[in-house]
Amino acid sequence: MRLPVNRIAPFAALCILSSGAVFAAERVPAPSPPPTGPAADYPMVVGEPFTIGSTVWTPADQLNYDAVGNAIVGQGTGVTAAHKTLPLPSYIEVTSLDTGHTILVRVERRGPMTNDALVELSPDAALQLGIAPGAKNTQVRVRRVNPPEQERALLRAGGRAPERMATPEGLLKVLRRKAADQSPLLPAPANNQAAPRPAMPSPPSQTASVTRPIPPAPVTTKPARPAPTPVRHSEPAPPSPAAKPAPAPVAKAPKPAAPKPAPAPAADPAKGNFTVQVAAFSSDASARKVAKALGGSVSQSGKFWRVRLGAFTNRAQASAALEKARRAGYSDARILRAD
Repeated sequence: MRLPVNRIAPFAALCILSSGAVFAAERVPAPSPPPTGPAADYPMVVGEPFTIGSTVWTPADQLNYDAVGNAIVGQGTGVTAAHKTLPLPSYIEVTSLDTGHTILVRVERRGPMTNDALVELSPDAALQLGIAPGAKNTQVRVRRVNPPEQERALLRAGGRAPERMATPEGLLKVLRRKAADQSPLLPAPANNQAAPRPAMPSPPSQTASVTRPIPPAPVTTKPARPAPTPVRHSEPAPPSPAAKPAPAPVAKAPKPAAPKPAPAPAADPAKGNFTVQVAAFSSDASARKVAKALGGSVSQSGKFWRVRLGAFTNRAQASAALEKARRAGYSDARILRAD
């Protein structure tokens, strides 16, 4: 039996049109997904200097940032924070100096807009760190880090990264003492554009105390003084009348000659009596990394590893090394003298 031709043609046309629509739908490009991976943290913005009160703050891409100060609870979603100088975005470890708990936080905002607060935490970040919602001026340590991409992705999605290992009590004591020495509690001077100016007065206080020990430098002239004294004793010796009393002065001569050349050894300054202690670390690896960057050395003292620069033969050289350490962000660096 044959079907009429006029019934087959419309059916074939319908099949062709439907298949063409399917192909056209397959050719529509899918929308591009939002960036993932490290690209999601770029571009990284540093920003221009700004002023809070009489203090000028200059944002900078400081990799070894490490400071103590006050944390306040503000706005924001997720485990995020506001900071005055760190790039946006960047990642920091925030440690409570009360409990030693440490969490990973994403810096997304500029602030806090007050000079007596180091960082402003979002409510979620404060909750993870164990800070009550209404708490103010909680002492914390803020340290910039470079976490793995898995943890970055968790924070970008509004989640929490795993909590860090608790800070040991010995290091907490050091950090609390460092915070107490700041009056009032302020961010590290290395991050403040005005910091080099106040930092200059601090060397004078050190140089003032330095002017007292500086007299040992002229000690190099003292060996010259005892040197001629024996010559004077030898000159009066020739007169024959004084030949009998001569033994008495001879006994006096060894007294100044023996003790005075002893303190005068200029060999110590030649070896270097001055060193600059940059910082103390609880990890040998961290100390050696800093020592390599600054050209210093590492020595262990108890549970800590100290990074030092030097030795230097005079305080002028040590002061130059001290400025180098402070420009690198180690505001607590100081000059030590081996007496």
